[in-house]
Amino acid sequence: MKLRLRKMKATVYITGSIAAYKAINVVRNFQKEGHEVRVVMTKEAVHLIGTQTLAALTKYPVLTDLWEKERADQIQHIELADWTEIAVVVPATANFIAKIANGIADDAASTTFLATASPKYVVPAMNSHMWSNPAFQRNLALLKQDGIAVMDPATGRLAEGYSGKGRMPEPDNIMAWIDDSFQAKQILAGKKIVITAGGTISPLDPVRFLGNRSSGKMGIALAKAALVAGAEVILISGHIAVSLPNSPSLKNIKVETTEQMLSAVKTAFLGADALIMAAAVADYEPVNYIAHKIKKQDQGDELKIYLKETPDILKKWEV
Repeated sequence: MKLRLRKMKATVYITGSIAAYKAINVVRNFQKEGHEVRVVMTKEAVHLIGTQTLAALTKYPVLTDLWEKERADQIQHIELADWTEIAVVVPATANFIAKIANGIADDAASTTFLATASPKYVVPAMNSHMWSNPAFQRNLALLKQDGIAVMDPATGRLAEGYSGKGRMPEPDNIMAWIDDSFQAKQILAGKKIVITAGGTISPLDPVRFLGNRSSGKMGIALAKAALVAGAEVILISGHIAVSLPNSPSLKNIKVETTEQMLSAVKTAFLGADALIMAAAVADYEPVNYIAHKIKKQDQGDELKIYLKETPDILKKWEV
């Protein structure tokens, strides 16, 4: 089947359902559509189908344990979470759904999933009695409240020998559902969004400046949300204390001063569809910048600094 998904980095999570063997075909379907795939498995899933086939198919080692040997320059599950552009749990057991719904991170799969900020899709597979259990349904509702897409299981013959709801849908149907769900979330597809984030500074001399404690968290969160919605994002960032999203659709422009941010916004907005000003822009700057380091012994007991307003970015620039 031909899907509309752009080529993405997909992480497939396989948990300990008897239907785990079907996940191999889901991985193959992603690859047939040109997606790069990596796999995370719970220990129960490893007992059922092993890791060798999936490692051979994906050309990546399968992540099963947080204590596996890691590269010295990266934390393995965080590296994978940042790499991921779409995360799919297939099949998802009641136990794994309970973990991720309640923020429990006690193994490689749940920890990596929790650290992933990209769109998430969950395909439950279990006995019909487990599916209808009120506690499980509460956990399922929590997932949906968190914006995680959940596919209804099929009704049919179960591993126990009788018919009921809880059977894992066929891989082709799963892929079609992911494609439809993803497209529905892409409300900003084809749009270019400019977002400012973090704090700007006002230099006093070559080593000192006036600044603020902005972390940039709001701007980064907005950038992540825009990326998930399919937008191309230009992030103009001052000082930030959080990591940037890992996405080919993100361009980051680093600035320091308010004047630099004004210039960057003017340039970046050409051809853009929207501007979101989330930066903590410095309101004042010194009237006179000192080109050399101010020496304490030359100032006496007091240092007087005269300030003037910095440019108001939106007032100085008419859209």
